[in-house]
Formats: sequence, structure tokens, C-alpha cells
Amino acid sequence: MSSADAVVLSYNECLLRESDLHLLKGPYWLNDSVISFYFEYLQSDLFRDFPQLLFVSPEVTQCIKVSPQRDIGIFLDPLVSNLQRDFIFFALNDNESTDSSGGSHWSLLVFSRPEQTVFHYDSSNGSNEMPALELSQKILKYFSMDAIGRFESMACLQQNNGYDCGVHVMCNAEHLASYASHYGMIRGCPKLDYESVMAKRWEVLDIIDKLRNKNYKDS
Repeated sequence: MSSADAVVLSYNECLLRESDLHLLKGPYWLNDSVISFYFEYLQSDLFRDFPQLLFVSPEVTQCIKVSPQRDIGIFLDPLVSNLQRDFIFFALNDNESTDSSGGSHWSLLVFSRPEQTVFHYDSSNGSNEMPALELSQKILKYFSMDAIGRFESMACLQQNNGYDCGVHVMCNAEHLASYASHYGMIRGCPKLDYESVMAKRWEVLDIIDKLRNKNYKDS
């Protein structure tokens, strides 16, 4: 990491650096740090009054994905214990490494307790099908649900380039969370519109800028 890659924002458990902002300005693939930040923002700010929603960071999702079933509680118990988490959002990466971040594609997995189903939203249809199916089985078993017939790949807006999968994950997570908070379900939520995806990078940069200014004023 370059010494010039300064921290630009410390937000709860997330750190964003100049290089992360550079990725957001695009056209670049988004990394774990950017998506973790946005999931934390959804949890702590935008949907703070909806404790039934849980946004799981890419790092924790990766740990769940590569761990044996018996260890899943290590990661999920602190997040769901004594809380009625009806909708859980996972940012899923196709990275198979247990030692480092990386991968080449993001998709979104959503566990819906009311519907007893895991829904998969992939902006490059089919690319993350196998890791999504494997992760969904672990999640359903953790909640003592039969995994058979409880995984659905959902039709969703498709990306028109090779780098916006992370943007689609952020947009889908917010869009579906808003729908679930109003209607108590995932199924039936309309697709994203292309304009919201196109605007998301600059929207996130604006959120970061406002949080930086707030931190400066509070310090």
C-alpha cells in the first residue's frame, strides 16, 4: 500500500482510503472496502430504525462461505442472537481463497425468514450460481430449515459492462431492503432501473463526503 494512500473516512468499523474513492470514480470494479462501507451505512444510517434488516459485510460473508457448517455460528451468532432478523443481506464474491480478498464478481444473496427462502440476485446471470447455492445451504441449515426448494435465482437488471457488479449489489441491497421494510417480503419487488445504477457511484461519493464533513465538525 502506498504511503500516499491516506485514510479519508473512518466510519464505525470501516476505513476508506484514497484508493477506494478512486475505484468509485470508475470505471473500476469495487473492492471489499467500498461494499463493506455501504453495507455499514445501510445498517447504521439509512435503515437504522429497522432492526429486522441485517447487512453482512463481504469479509464476514467470505468467512461463512469457506468455513465448515459447524463454525457458521461463530460469525452469525453475534449478529442474530436475541434479535429478530427477518431479512439478511450477504455480499457474495466468487473468491475461493481463505487467505485474501479478491475475486472477480459480486452478487447479492438475501435470506428471508418470513418466506423461508434465500433469494439470489446476480447482475451477470449465472456467474455466481454455485457459490450462491452453497452459501444458501449453509444459511438455511444454520436456521434449521430444509435447504431443498428454498433457493431462488431472481430475474434482475443485468450489467452492461465487466466492472459494475458491485454497484448492482449496493443498489439491489438498498432497493430490496426498502421493499422488505414496507411489505415484509422480498418476492414481488420490482427490478432496479438503469438510472439508479448509473447514479450510484456518485451518490456514494457524496455520502462519503458528507460523513467526512460531519466528522470534521464533530472533532
